[in-house]
Amino acid sequence: MTVVHSTVDGVRVVALHGELDQGTHDCVGEALKPPGGDASPRTVADLSGLTFMDSSGINLLIAAHRAAVEADGWLRVAGTQAPVLRVMQLVGIDTLIPCHPTVREALED
Repeated sequence: MTVVHSTVDGVRVVALHGELDQGTHDCVGEALKPPGGDASPRTVADLSGLTFMDSSGINLLIAAHRAAVEADGWLRVAGTQAPVLRVMQLVGIDTLIPCHPTVREALED
């Protein structure tokens, strides 16, 4: 699992590459955790490089979404490949967390 951080227009973009499962759970959880400080945490999780996600990934996304909302921010998902999107749709997370085809669209929402 590779995690790449960047900032676009004041929004954190966290790009995930590889497989998100119990073995990579901790590093991804830290990456998606809202930063401290006064700013509202706004994060786009770029999943275009994610090839697999199990239930631990779903739990991480839900926890990151809740933490962002509690801090008056948001989490959006972008670029999800078909196998990962299917998992998200099966559990209904796509109705909880806004999902966009591209990072640019997630930033403009």
